[in-house]
Amino acid sequence: MKSCRDGFGDALVELGKKNKNIVAITADLSQSVRMDAFKKRFPERFFDVGVAEQNLIGVASGLAHLGKIPFASSFGAFMPGMCFQQIRTAVSYNNANVKLVASHCGINVGEDGATHQMLEDISMMRSLPNMIVVSPCDYWQAKKAVVAVSKAGGPCYVRFGREEGVLTSAKTPFVLGKAQVLKDGKDIAVVGCGGVLAEALKAAEFLESEISVMVVNMHTIKPIDELMLFHIAKKCGRIIVVEDHSVHGGLGSAVSDAVSEGFPVPVYKMGMKTFGESGSAEELIKAFHLKSVDIIRKIKSVV
Repeated sequence: MKSCRDGFGDALVELGKKNKNIVAITADLSQSVRMDAFKKRFPERFFDVGVAEQNLIGVASGLAHLGKIPFASSFGAFMPGMCFQQIRTAVSYNNANVKLVASHCGINVGEDGATHQMLEDISMMRSLPNMIVVSPCDYWQAKKAVVAVSKAGGPCYVRFGREEGVLTSAKTPFVLGKAQVLKDGKDIAVVGCGGVLAEALKAAEFLESEISVMVVNMHTIKPIDELMLFHIAKKCGRIIVVEDHSVHGGLGSAVSDAVSEGFPVPVYKMGMKTFGESGSAEELIKAFHLKSVDIIRKIKSVV
């Protein structure tokens, strides 16, 4: 199995072969964010600014204004964590065609601890005008998301964790702004993004004989698929949102914003209410109650 960051690295090389305007920029993390293959194949189009995330954004914005399509990548704790002001002004305000790709988001970063577990990036980035926000669930979807944002004009933010897993295939369709139904159901809908969707699917399959659970992959958080949300709100009457992110301003808030205006139904959020902790990814998923057993318990309490 491969991770989302592997999908990003592979897609970046494929894009580089097809478009000479694709450039890659990082802040001393080329191997960790999987830019090494692009660096070896296209050294003249690869830039490492060193440990200087604010400069990373400035350089990316400048290249965009020169007609390039820059992919700037770092850990989520550093980008947007350490350079939000530069992203806001140099990228979002200027509607610059910059593609920001953040790796190592969420608690699955594990032993690196709370300082490196970025749990607030979705809330930060979805607040910015002009910004597209995407959280793919696996290797294949990450590849497709990277290709899709390369074609989308203006600022884009793609985030993923470090986990590995397979929820889609090479043939699974991907369209920015169009949610994907992983499992149909009628009693309740579980909406999620990223690798935690694997736990949601386990929960839905376990409950199949007694509760019909729809599982929806809301990979594009902004613009969110309002039509899909209205559909599941009407069909299921209640929604649980599961995310490897803070419950304050993340996917759960985006879902709540949409349904409250279009088709109000109860929305229950499962995510983080505190900072992260140090421990293995498995230990932390259990500690923050994002395992399938926790989702099962929540579904039963709601239904």
